[in-house]
Amino acid sequence: MDLLRRKPIEVEQRGTALARTLSWPHLVALGVGAIVGTGILTLIGVGADRAGPSVILSFVIAGTICACAALAYAEMATMIPASGSAYTYSYVVLGEVIAWTIGWSLILEYSLVVSTVAVGWSGYASALLTPLGFPLALTNGPALGGLVNVPAVVIIAIVAGLLMLGTKESATLNAMLVVVKIVALAIFVAVALPSFQSSNMEPFMPFGFGKSMSADGVERGVMAAAAIIFFAFYGFDAISTAAEETKNPGRDLAIGIVGSMIACVLIYMLVAVAAVGALSFTRFADSPEPLALILREIGRPGFATFLAASAVIALPTVLLGFLFGQSRIFFVMARDGLIPAALAKVSRRGTPVRITLATAALVAIIAGVMPIDAIAALANAGTLAAFAAVCICMMVMRRRAPDAPRTFRTPLAPVVGTIGVLGCVYLFFSLPQRTQWYFLIWNLVGLAVYFLYGRRRAVHAE
Repeated sequence: MDLLRRKPIEVEQRGTALARTLSWPHLVALGVGAIVGTGILTLIGVGADRAGPSVILSFVIAGTICACAALAYAEMATMIPASGSAYTYSYVVLGEVIAWTIGWSLILEYSLVVSTVAVGWSGYASALLTPLGFPLALTNGPALGGLVNVPAVVIIAIVAGLLMLGTKESATLNAMLVVVKIVALAIFVAVALPSFQSSNMEPFMPFGFGKSMSADGVERGVMAAAAIIFFAFYGFDAISTAAEETKNPGRDLAIGIVGSMIACVLIYMLVAVAAVGALSFTRFADSPEPLALILREIGRPGFATFLAASAVIALPTVLLGFLFGQSRIFFVMARDGLIPAALAKVSRRGTPVRITLATAALVAIIAGVMPIDAIAALANAGTLAAFAAVCICMMVMRRRAPDAPRTFRTPLAPVVGTIGVLGCVYLFFSLPQRTQWYFLIWNLVGLAVYFLYGRRRAVHAE
């Protein structure tokens, strides 16, 4: 049964340790920077198209499921303070082949999240570039009638360069940009909320609660929207990938994960209510920059320009958070021998330069050619698998090692874990059917890679 070999709970670093430079304020900023971004600035339009005004309810459902997963992550991260996030927890608790499957799903999640955010950033940047004569063909991929999304590729390259300079330096810059983003959203709420009209909330649930196919071939309903805008809430899991770079992981990881999640749920509720109440959802559903469009439509073009400029400046914080997480997951998988070990080399500044470069190249190709809604839906599938796995790991460890040291304990663990698992499964089946098939194909390819390469080269503790 070597397929289910498990790592010891004291996960070793095999001589390629990362530099410990982060404290809890860095982690909270990393979490808020990763969570608050494309989901609220761009995907609120996609969600409103699928649910109408009841997209607010979609945010509540997705946020509740993510909150349960966040509590499970906080407990597991403090029990197993090593890089790798859900991949590492699954390796310790559930076994190698399951860990590989989760790691492969995380590759899908993080790669596509970075690509989605880059495309979302490009939507705001293009609104500023087009009046200056920048060709439209270079702001959209082939699926949207263009050649390649150049702004999306460029911003990925810039963020990757920052990460390779050093973890603490990029985290400090990230914290400053997060402040810009929060101020911009606060201004949006302050300006849009006075324009709230109850008529914009009627009918509240035009497409029903469950997923159903509409006449135009799009799957709509509250849960269909929740399955897409679920993307808006995750990002806290990137914090758990920073365990080996955190000065005091036993304390700081829990503060970072739970603190950033609470802050972002509050922000999202305010922004969603202000957006849907200020303008009929039919007028901003298909916009690549819905919040800025809402401000223009209610007669506040100056604030719209400010919001667009703030998004251009601050959305890269999401890229930084997820590109950071993706490179660390790749790094740990390479250190474990499941992908080429040469990728786990660390620079003199304590950063995994090779894996960061490889990750950036992969996500830049995706961002350059794919539309945002297709990328986000497939990214969610990988995330749902990872979140469910972490909830299962937390519940298994409560039975297997009830007395093991835990500096953070999930309250009502069986209830929270069960809601997390069942919620993730329900959201997965609320995704477009095409996305479910793509996810299955992705994991079949992953298992083939594991059996042909990873299984024979895996490095195990003696």
